[in-house]
Amino acid sequence: MDKPVYKRILLKLSGEVLLGASSFGIDTNVLKFMAEEIEDVKMLGVQMGIVIGGGNIFRGVEASARGIDRVSADYMGMLATAMNSLALQNALEDRGIPTRVLSAIEMRAIAEPFIKRRAVRHLEKGRVVIFACGTGNPYLTTDTAASLRAMEIQADVILKATKVDGVYDKDPVKEKDAVMFDRITYTDILARNLRVMDSTAISMCRDNNLPLVVFNFEKRGNIKSVVCGKSIGTVVTGEK
Repeated sequence: MDKPVYKRILLKLSGEVLLGASSFGIDTNVLKFMAEEIEDVKMLGVQMGIVIGGGNIFRGVEASARGIDRVSADYMGMLATAMNSLALQNALEDRGIPTRVLSAIEMRAIAEPFIKRRAVRHLEKGRVVIFACGTGNPYLTTDTAASLRAMEIQADVILKATKVDGVYDKDPVKEKDAVMFDRITYTDILARNLRVMDSTAISMCRDNNLPLVVFNFEKRGNIKSVVCGKSIGTVVTGEK
């Protein structure tokens, strides 16, 4: 039987993952796939927090570039993450996985307000905790929210699920000769200006010695494999 090497994880999902073959919104087949993958990890007894972006519905930075006030645009993006969080909660609960959505913006009718001790208590009781609305502040991305929440709940690692196999020296979608790293440091990522997470999130992880694993979410079983310590994706740490 596979044994996890982490007790508590923070899974970072991009909103774009939920698109599937669509150009907008939520693909229910992808949502079902997500729930199945998360269930496999929960069966190992791992405590799991999740931060999901909202790019499949609304991106604050892009809207700001089109003339919407940046602060307003970022709050609109936060509301998009709440929609995705509720959708994921529903998919998980359909599989019998107790799940709670905690929001950085108070909206009591649909989510609990984020309180660090409440989040940890939910995790200890075996519930999946989805953190909605980023940090609740404009100008900060859901990557930064993932780093912050991971440190607040004292997660052992951040697992960043992407559409590529790991961290590359250049964009593997555009450059056929891109080379993937098995391991890399946070300092190297910042020096090379690699678009893994935003610089604030990377700096927070580096300064707090929080490891990060970047992997391809679309390959079935990858989350479980990473949690069990198998060589999947790219490991990012503070030291070589």
